[in-house]
Amino acid sequence: MTVTRFAAALLVASALVPAAADAQTLRRGEPPITEQTQISGGERPAEQAGLRLKHLDLAIEVFPEGQRIAGVATLTLTTDRTVPRLLIDLDKNLPVSAISVDGRALAASQWSNPEGQLAITLRRPLRAGATAKVKITYAGTPHVAVRAPWDDGMVWAHTQDGKPWIASTSEGYGCDLLYPCLDFPEGEANAVDLHFTVPAGLKAPANGTLVGVDEHSDGRTTWNWHAKSPNPYSLMLNVGPYKEISGSYHSQYGNDIALYFWHLPGHEAGAQGVFDEFAPTLDFFETLIGPYPWGDEKLAIVETPYLGMEHQTINAYGNSFAKSYNGFDDLFQHELAHEWFGNQVTAANWDDYWIHEGYAQYMQPLYGLWREGDARYEVMMDEFRRGIMNQHPIVSGQVRTEEQVYEAENGGPGNDIYVKGAWVLHTLRNTIGDDAFFEVTRRLVYGRADPRPGNFEPRFSSTREYMDIVNDVTGKNYDWFFNVYLYQAVLPKIVEERNGDTLTLRWQVPGDGPFPLPIEIQVDGEIRLVPMSDGTATLNVPASAHVLIDPHARLLRQSDQIDAYQAYAMRRR
Repeated sequence: MTVTRFAAALLVASALVPAAADAQTLRRGEPPITEQTQISGGERPAEQAGLRLKHLDLAIEVFPEGQRIAGVATLTLTTDRTVPRLLIDLDKNLPVSAISVDGRALAASQWSNPEGQLAITLRRPLRAGATAKVKITYAGTPHVAVRAPWDDGMVWAHTQDGKPWIASTSEGYGCDLLYPCLDFPEGEANAVDLHFTVPAGLKAPANGTLVGVDEHSDGRTTWNWHAKSPNPYSLMLNVGPYKEISGSYHSQYGNDIALYFWHLPGHEAGAQGVFDEFAPTLDFFETLIGPYPWGDEKLAIVETPYLGMEHQTINAYGNSFAKSYNGFDDLFQHELAHEWFGNQVTAANWDDYWIHEGYAQYMQPLYGLWREGDARYEVMMDEFRRGIMNQHPIVSGQVRTEEQVYEAENGGPGNDIYVKGAWVLHTLRNTIGDDAFFEVTRRLVYGRADPRPGNFEPRFSSTREYMDIVNDVTGKNYDWFFNVYLYQAVLPKIVEERNGDTLTLRWQVPGDGPFPLPIEIQVDGEIRLVPMSDGTATLNVPASAHVLIDPHARLLRQSDQIDAYQAYAMRRR
């Protein structure tokens, strides 16, 4: 869409929000949302499951005083099956005023949205392989987050001098809180054009590459961006009187990457401190994993009135420039990891999101190892270990919603996809070795072992594919490893028996299946690796010897000490 055509469309959308509406102030959690809108991912209706979004053109104007938005979204859709209607996710708090399909306006009777899933009846069915361009004009009052980013929606805040400071977050409840979308992981668009219009004196940094800024006669500005393949929840609104720090990173792969930090006025010193971490953190990721996936766009963060969230090429940062004993900004580093684990490789099912969070979590102690050595790594891994709860398996093997995974009260693994996921990766790395582990990781992320800028595309993956990659790289079948660590909640336990000069070790695992995981033991200061080929081992060890099992904590296993500590901590809550 050209700038001129966009400006005309925006005027139509803006007319839907009268000036008189600029008087309300919403409390957190208002307006309420339906159960349908709270669902992101999970089983989809057959008509929607086959839809794919080839292109999204999204224009939104923000009205801070009334806490309202007006939007025009044009979705270019295709389908792998014939469908008589289109199901598009959109919060009903954002009512639709007009819809056209392939340039032809529909009557209001041809669409409905009673619960947050917009049903559009087509004049004729959309055939498998065919394409439809659907233009949706909408406006309304988006849901206000209760506790962003754990509860999603808009955050309408103000800077210390009273200027609007606005941000959105939507990973949990989904993209339909902000715009018409396909609210499941594979609903991401191949490409997106964004046009965000904001009041005079404000800026709207967003995903991808800045195409240009249009200045309107009344002082408003429209910020135009182009991005490739962002996750549906990665598209975000950021509005504020931002200042900009910028620079460039010369990648070891030969390309130059634009760097930006949009921060609030008065926060220059803190922002510069975080900005100074960009280059060394990129050095780490590009050396261990591979090229920054969005080098032809940018690497950026924007200061937000909530803690943080991964939003492709424009991660939300609200960590208040906190200092950590680890020596780096944990939030910045974690969200940056998602550019590889979550944005470049995306789990096609929320059930597999340990791939995102487990890897992003594990990158932190690996970065500690990179910066300072073994001691920092071990301290960070020990901290993670104390947080593993083992209430539910990391992977269920079912198609799940975001909340069914991220919230333990909904039967999901919750925080275990972070910390237990990191420990599973730690154990795998210590079992198959660094060379194999990082080749597995590169194949997961890029689909190949030799990534270079320009020779890979964003991709979807799954736990099953990850297991297959491990088996292929190692030449061995490690399904037994993942069947216990990912698909079971209970940790494997090493049972130790000593009888005179004989030491017997046995893995005890749920289901009593095979678990031939080698383990180190230390006998009077000497370390040896015990194969455990059938899950057991019998060794000749002097009865007087001092024996330590897994002395360097290379493996994730049940611990009586940690179980006792966790029970004590729960009682004291």
